[in-house]
Amino acid sequence: MDTLSLTVFLPVLGVLVIAFLKDERAIKATALSFSLLVFLASLPLWFGFDATRGGAASVLGDLIQFETNKPWVESAGISYHIGLDGISLLLVMLTTFLTPLCIWGSWKSIKGKGDPNRQTGMSILPGPGLKGYYISFLLLETGMLGVFSALDLILFYVFWEAMLIPMYLLIGVWGGQNRVYAAVKFILYTMVGSLLMLVGIIWMYFNAVPGANTFDLLTISSSASIPHQAQLWLFAAFALAFAIKVPMFPFHTWLPDAHTEAPTAGSVILAGVLLKMGTYGFIRFCIPLFPEGAREYATLISVLALIGIVYGALVTILQPDMKRLIAYSSVSHLGFVMLGLFAFNMEGMQGGTIQMINHGLSTGALFFLIGVIYDRRHTRLIAEYGGLAKVMPKYATIFLIVALSSIGLPGLNGFVGEFMILTGAFKANAAFGVIGASGVILAAVYLLWMYQRVFFGEVTNDKNKGLLDLTKPEMTILCCLLVFIVWIGVHPSTFTAVSENAVKFVVGRVS
Repeated sequence: MDTLSLTVFLPVLGVLVIAFLKDERAIKATALSFSLLVFLASLPLWFGFDATRGGAASVLGDLIQFETNKPWVESAGISYHIGLDGISLLLVMLTTFLTPLCIWGSWKSIKGKGDPNRQTGMSILPGPGLKGYYISFLLLETGMLGVFSALDLILFYVFWEAMLIPMYLLIGVWGGQNRVYAAVKFILYTMVGSLLMLVGIIWMYFNAVPGANTFDLLTISSSASIPHQAQLWLFAAFALAFAIKVPMFPFHTWLPDAHTEAPTAGSVILAGVLLKMGTYGFIRFCIPLFPEGAREYATLISVLALIGIVYGALVTILQPDMKRLIAYSSVSHLGFVMLGLFAFNMEGMQGGTIQMINHGLSTGALFFLIGVIYDRRHTRLIAEYGGLAKVMPKYATIFLIVALSSIGLPGLNGFVGEFMILTGAFKANAAFGVIGASGVILAAVYLLWMYQRVFFGEVTNDKNKGLLDLTKPEMTILCCLLVFIVWIGVHPSTFTAVSENAVKFVVGRVS
């Protein structure tokens, strides 16, 4: 089996092993072991990737590496076709890096006996529930990796839909008090957009390439002849599915509920990876396949992105719940990504690409940190805290670093992405750049104000006086994230060089 296929499907092998286990500790250890094996299996992809390949690529196929193309449903023209360019490689590595951290972070909060905290959202289920949780997480990993690797439109759609099921279960079974409502809302929103995308995929099979019925992305990308009016409709059909997943304003209302009700690890993987499927869809499908449609809709998308940046930030300021606050901040931060992608220049698109990774690291770390304090106090209300810096100094220090990275402090990862995005936005439209820059100020307002209320002042609540500071496992998980938060901030070219040629290709297609 080739390296990429092994990486994508190794979690399924872990599922088969867990299915026959009964011991609680063995189930947890097996899930963690297989997630680590997946990360190790993905390392040859990173170190074996040739970032110089396809420098002046005119077709997508020149950029693809680790490619496998075998017939799957031959009579229907569907193939098992996977491969990576620099953009998808970054997202694959982000997925394999975050998943073991999420599984390790679930070690104590997801237990196999008793159900004393169901009403507080602790998500503790007996026996089968524990097994089902880790099975869902590993299946989710395969779905996410498949989405970023697929080069056949039907294969992409299969992975896209398959990923919904385990995420639905993670929210609906192991979530908080309103978990069922949040899970149903999540899946309904996503499936509505997906159905229109499927219609678009079927149209392309019959019409995109004259004289050939194909779902193959590389063939369509290099040989498609799609009329202007059809590009407008196809762009809209695909864009709706991806805009819901981002989520862009006004399709964002499922996100705060899903984040608030999901278990901590579910929120981390939702923010860290699943939301990036939407932005990835735009840069992989919408913009390069339908460039005329992309240019027609660029102003509308950019305006919606700006509304998301400002509106998301203003709503975030008002949130009394820390987890809901970070959830709404994602609407604002991913608005930056969309603004960069639709600037249609190298600065904006490179910034949008690296900001996908930055958001996954910084927001993922913030959800981990909120999960830590929730495990101790079983409340996320800002009003319940105050003076935590005196009780939990290590926790307060790491929280501040991560918050500053999310704000965009120079030297940390967020600054690199936001600076490139705003540079690209100014080049495309100065007014868009000015409005987008206001989001940076608003981010500082809501994060620093939250930090001041939670960590500074006197400890007025007696329940907070004896709180345990970060444990060694918690410190290890957070330090793993901090390494990359600082690395990208200090030496971003390690990562931007990987995606540069792929971004050049997309810019060339649309311009």
